[in-house]
Amino acid sequence: MKTHNLPIEHLARLRRIRGLARLMDTALRVPGTRISLGADSVLGLLPGVGDFGAAAVSLFIVNEARRLGVPKDKLVRMLVNVGFDTVAGSVPLLGDVFDVYFKSNRRNLQFVLDHFGLDDADLDR
Repeated sequence: MKTHNLPIEHLARLRRIRGLARLMDTALRVPGTRISLGADSVLGLLPGVGDFGAAAVSLFIVNEARRLGVPKDKLVRMLVNVGFDTVAGSVPLLGDVFDVYFKSNRRNLQFVLDHFGLDDADLDR
């Protein structure tokens, strides 16, 4: 098990990040397809406010990564993902389709997991 060297507080944070990333990006699967969407896609339907609300949750994930000691270069890439998702997602209609396919929170979760040499399944142990 790869997680045995991590403090329990780190594991709790990593699991919280994973839960938020799932909620925001992949909580719902469209029946009969491989398409999944989350709160980011749903919030994006609210003009103006929704995308910025989703960005606030995404920034919480970046802050948790910072608190876990993720290096600045990865934090910058995570912030670029959040910014790109927020700007592109705010374009009416096209942004809503974009949010279904560009999963910035799942991408950012992967940056954090890579930093610790983990994969998603390691957090279930």
